[in-house]
Amino acid sequence: MTPTALLALYRARHLRLATAESCTGGMIAAALTDIAGSSDVVERGFVTYSNEAKTEMLGVPAELIAKFGAVSEQVAREMAAGALRHARADVTVAVTGVAGPGGGSKEKPVGLVYLAIARKGGETRCERKVFTGDRAAIRRATVGRALEMLAEAAQ
Repeated sequence: MTPTALLALYRARHLRLATAESCTGGMIAAALTDIAGSSDVVERGFVTYSNEAKTEMLGVPAELIAKFGAVSEQVAREMAAGALRHARADVTVAVTGVAGPGGGSKEKPVGLVYLAIARKGGETRCERKVFTGDRAAIRRATVGRALEMLAEAAQ
């Protein structure tokens, strides 16, 4: 879904959203806020690149990061839930992953991304994806899937 269409969908449903981004470094929020008038839908964006930021800004327990790693389903879910707690939004999306070119391992290869969606009064859901390509391609694919998940959450 295009950012313009997503904003129109959220306006029609009277929903506001927030982002919690690690591997994309604010690209999801940027894709939405590049569009004039997006402030009636986009409530805020958290760029929590470091583990400390995830803990300080979103309330992700440091113990959870230590146990599962920053790139994990558990941390993505907590990032989305934390963004919901710390924003005046109805829906939040969170992403954490290994964009590369370094930093990958056998267990967590380059391209591995966890995307989570939380909605007020609803359940948090998470997807595990392994995107291919270089750093830019992985980040673009993550943004694209995050926008699709935001659209699905508004239905």
